[in-house]
Amino acid sequence: MTEQTEQAAPRLWTPQGFREDEWQHAENAEALAANGRFILPLQVFLDLDAEVRISARERLGVLLLPGDQLEKIVPLLDQLSLVALAFPAFNDGRSFSKAELLRSRHGFESTVRATGQVLIDQLPHMIRLGFDEFEVSHPVLIKRLEAGDTGGIPLYYQPTSKPAEKGPKYSWRRVRE
Repeated sequence: MTEQTEQAAPRLWTPQGFREDEWQHAENAEALAANGRFILPLQVFLDLDAEVRISARERLGVLLLPGDQLEKIVPLLDQLSLVALAFPAFNDGRSFSKAELLRSRHGFESTVRATGQVLIDQLPHMIRLGFDEFEVSHPVLIKRLEAGDTGGIPLYYQPTSKPAEKGPKYSWRRVRE
């Protein structure tokens, strides 16, 4: 007999705490006929008529899987209010790179969301890379976030979209207070 781990329903967490999720994942463009905000798979988003994408911008998001090419949406970023980046497994970090590129190279200022296997160890780095929202379903992470524990190490050596606090001249000489 195999033991199954019960996975909690995803909850939306931001650095300001848990909140109601106004976005829904949809599998096809027919969802746009209803009221609400929808996260569409990449190909469904790309197949939308340009006028539909422009008129629905405020309620339109796209989900990028790790294997999806970010370059496919770069010319259309002004037609999106949210980019959701999937983490289907804890050891697949391609979505980290996409978040960093969205912020630094492409100047995307709207919401970047992490979805899938979001873990406590990754959360501080995701925030520094520019993620705004997190669909959290891991029970341990939910408990820690409810307790206000976001984990992380207060020292950083690498640059990101959110720089470390000013410290001594050399980053490797920063000490924990």
